Amino acid sequence: MKKWAAILMTVCMTAMLTACGGGKEEAPAADNAGSEAGTEAAAETESGAAQENSEGIPNTVNSLDDLPGKTIGVQLGTTGDIFASDYEADGSTIERYNKGADAVQALKQGKIDCVIIDAQPAQAFVEKNDDLTILEEDFAVEDYAICVSKDKAELTEAMNAALKELKEEGVLDQIVANYIGDDTKGTCPYETPADADHSKGKLVMATNAAFEPYEYYEGTEIVGIDAEIARAVCDKMGYELQIEDMEFDAIISAVQSGKADFGAAGMTVTEDRLTSIDFTDSYATSTQVVIVRK
Repeated sequence: MKKWAAILMTVCMTAMLTACGGGKEEAPAADNAGSEAGTEAAAETESGAAQENSEGIPNTVNSLDDLPGKTIGVQLGTTGDIFASDYEADGSTIERYNKGADAVQALKQGKIDCVIIDAQPAQAFVEKNDDLTILEEDFAVEDYAICVSKDKAELTEAMNAALKELKEEGVLDQIVANYIGDDTKGTCPYETPADADHSKGKLVMATNAAFEPYEYYEGTEIVGIDAEIARAVCDKMGYELQIEDMEFDAIISAVQSGKADFGAAGMTVTEDRLTSIDFTDSYATSTQVVIVRK
């Protein structure tokens, strides 16, 4: 599964000043999410890093040119995993972890040379670990979308219509602004309209709630950009939202099997994934970055 420093939703930049009103402006964030992700609880748990310091362990990756031959950490099944795999032909070793936090911890311990992950969760990890930093060069740019079973074309179409309306109304920008930006973070959460009709029942969303700021735990509740966008989409469509947390690489199979109606977890549209699942229109653009030791 699913869930900015040099990445932002392409629409965020222009709408941020108005998304929350009162002269607020948006800033970076985001995942992976987020993500990756109680922003604080999860980021501390997810970044488990604060427990160890990598002082004394030299950095071996100063640019993307240094990646061949290195040991690269990724979260299993993510876009970072897919992209990093290309380096195996260049002699690199790819170490796959169930959580991004585990990869970051391995980096701090000197077990790997770097971590490739979405920019937003990367920023969250680095903010809590002053012995780590992010390379200035972006590793890859990607689009995020909601995955839906291929036999539910009507659901995909309805979700696209809802996303289009939410974008035109500025709601998508508002949601992102609530999780990204020093001036806007926490100031404009999405609220379900008082007259929202949920008479159609509920839709189950599969996610990996360890991808701040896209999806993560705040206490016992899963929150984040994807969680709020999904709720806004369900409100538009007449459904209640139920979120199920699972490993990232189990999301697509959960959607295919009908265990979940759709998946949202900072998920990138790739040719490989399109062979087994459909995607809605993109609702965000993000970037893969490389975390290294200072």
